[in-house]
Amino acid sequence: MFIAFKNHLQEQFPEVAEAKILVAVSGGVDSVVLVHLCKKAGLDISLAHCNFQLRGEESEEDENFVIELADALDLQIFIEEFETEAYADEKKLSTQMAARDLRYHWFDELCETLQFDYIFTAHHANDNLETVLINFIRGTGLDGLTGIPDKNDCIRRPLLPFTRKQIEDFAHLNHLKWREDSSNQSLKYFRNKVRLEVIPKLMELNPQLLESFGKTRGYLQQSSDLIEDYMSAIFPKIAKEEEFGYSFRIKLIKTLPNTKAVMYALFKSFGFTEWEDVHGLLDAQPGKMVYSKTHRLIKDREELLLTTISGEDRRYEISEGEEVVMLPIGTFQFEEVGEISESQSDNAIFVDANRLNFPLVVRKWERGDYFYPFGMQGKKKLSKFFKDEKLSLPQKENCWLLCSGEEIMWVMGRRLDARFAVDNDTNKIIRISFEP
Repeated sequence: MFIAFKNHLQEQFPEVAEAKILVAVSGGVDSVVLVHLCKKAGLDISLAHCNFQLRGEESEEDENFVIELADALDLQIFIEEFETEAYADEKKLSTQMAARDLRYHWFDELCETLQFDYIFTAHHANDNLETVLINFIRGTGLDGLTGIPDKNDCIRRPLLPFTRKQIEDFAHLNHLKWREDSSNQSLKYFRNKVRLEVIPKLMELNPQLLESFGKTRGYLQQSSDLIEDYMSAIFPKIAKEEEFGYSFRIKLIKTLPNTKAVMYALFKSFGFTEWEDVHGLLDAQPGKMVYSKTHRLIKDREELLLTTISGEDRRYEISEGEEVVMLPIGTFQFEEVGEISESQSDNAIFVDANRLNFPLVVRKWERGDYFYPFGMQGKKKLSKFFKDEKLSLPQKENCWLLCSGEEIMWVMGRRLDARFAVDNDTNKIIRISFEP
């Protein structure tokens, strides 16, 4: 198995040869074998162990075992204890999902703080089969049927081609010790039911199930790659990046074959699940919306508009005398000038400094807001101004205002307020620019 493992690393993960690697170790046979294989291959590894404190004394014994393993192999080890059940209650997650979140958040922190290049986990072929069956039972698309990816950001899974039997045979042959997790036998977990009850029945029907699964997964992955290539080719033709997210041209989407499948591929990564509603937006009335947990899809006149969902009501203040102000939304620059050297633009205005009331306030627009548009007579409600400018709903929602006291000074990127404009009585001019 070592030769096969080493060859697999060279073919699929050549980037890890000189990398600094963090290996996730539970103490079970899979992760213990992974550690020994990596050590034997001469990789630069350290170990990370999560104590989820779910099995009392057994969890403490797992931790002690992993510490002894690190000492025996002269490896650095990191240990973290989690209040998993409290976290699961707080986030309203299952215990397994809570443990997964805590685990990967901690791994990410370790990588960022200590500059590890990659994280190795010990998922293997049996884990992959279980995952695909679970996804199939619950309902899934093509991605769910391709299983656990070999690579995912900085995570690498070098044992995926190997079966649990191969791993256990290697452990026995090399007289390795490991810990057995008693919870793996509990049928209260859905994954364990699939592992202990469903897969054995399938193996009776086809003793070569894992080999067949490996071939099928390869074919499905090729199909998935083909779809990704197709979407990469058509995306620039139907989508346009906007300040609020993306807009998609409905007319062009409708011309594509298999429209519903195209929309699934376009929007699946944004968390949408109600695919009939998403597809229905193509012919819906303007203003209709479909939500995921993180995003919103809006039917505009001739486009679908994709935006993130944000509950933040952000508001920033700028003190007098500031020259450069960096905010999360972009950077302001304030410069005193002798004259207006350029025309007003979307990203720069010239104002009468003596009319400013500090601190200046940067905020989103609110219903009832009005201003005095430069170049026009009288005041105008922002809602009417936006309508005249033919702004979409996301454009309105993402419109920022620079205010002097309670008065709007600049509808940023759109129009200066005439009350602050330079005139013949101005003796001090400030140029204000903004870079998103």
